Amino acid sequence: MARKTVERNISYDDARDLYYVSMDLGRDEEGRRIKQYRTFPTLTAARAGLRDFLAHRDQERQTPRHQLTLSEWLEYWMDTIVRPNRAETTVYSYQKIIDNHLGPALGDMPLLKLTPKDIQQYYTQVQRDNSLSSNTMRRHHDLLSSSLRTAVRQDMLLVSPMDRVEPPRSKLYEADFYTPEELKRLYALLPGHRLELPVKLAGSLGLRREELCGLKWENVNFQLRVIYIREARTAFGATIIQKETKNRASVRTLYLPEDIFRLLNQERARQNALFRGREEPGHVVLDHKELPYSPNALSLAFTRFVRKNDLPRVTLHGLRHSFATIASFQGVSLFDIGKALGHSTPATTGRIYTHLIDRTHEETLMRVSDALK
Repeated sequence: MARKTVERNISYDDARDLYYVSMDLGRDEEGRRIKQYRTFPTLTAARAGLRDFLAHRDQERQTPRHQLTLSEWLEYWMDTIVRPNRAETTVYSYQKIIDNHLGPALGDMPLLKLTPKDIQQYYTQVQRDNSLSSNTMRRHHDLLSSSLRTAVRQDMLLVSPMDRVEPPRSKLYEADFYTPEELKRLYALLPGHRLELPVKLAGSLGLRREELCGLKWENVNFQLRVIYIREARTAFGATIIQKETKNRASVRTLYLPEDIFRLLNQERARQNALFRGREEPGHVVLDHKELPYSPNALSLAFTRFVRKNDLPRVTLHGLRHSFATIASFQGVSLFDIGKALGHSTPATTGRIYTHLIDRTHEETLMRVSDALK
């Protein structure tokens, strides 16, 4: 039999032997009723569930929190959830989104009146007026989703409007990289230059720029010929901090090829002589003032070097991609490449390096074709 109504807002499904309670959540932006359904094993439990819902809804409408604005909620969420539990870089980026975009556009709106339509229109307007990328807008979406999920868990909302919002579509990241020949050309121009060590650490070991800037001598083991990637030097705004690596998978041990091993020995000897009798920074990569590089300054120095020497345009981070590409050309699996790069999962490696997967597909198909000849 079909589900039949037992009493107002309660129906019974004899096939599943369950009672269904219809929760009225009001109307959406187009005036249509929004309903949520919950199941209960007995009629008594269903009646109790409906009473609790109606009491909660009535209390919500009568309490002062009904007028809590989105800005007020985001301020509370940042102070109690984000700042105590997230990295400083995350806190900084979230606060910039709130201060520059969310606050001015939606901040004065009561939290309980925020609709999916309001948020969808916000995405369109902010992206158009500020020329923001779809990937940047995805960070706005993630911030709102996380903050409003917390509002639901803390009984400030019955449901999150984000459940019915179409997220901005992320654009697939296309990595820029050098071919083996181009990387050899770059390396040939580096001997004696201050950038030789950091560039080769990026191109031959696949280090991130924050890992390059954060590498300390205490994490270089000359006896075992390895370096331990444990820390990163990160910039947010005008602030630079030394912190743990990006994630647990980023903590790794890397073997030092002969060329890198020699350069590290030379730089260690140079710094020992330079700082004899003085306190030394303790970092491997230093700028022209003999201070630890900031990530942005190192990137800028590399960009200028590339431009000055008329090399193909590639970023410092592109050298990390070059490492992955050349490793793949040499037959290294995506799994092992991801481990060397410090990726959390092989899926991360595959998503970033789609050109490597495409090449693998080509080789697979050619092998099958050759076998059938």
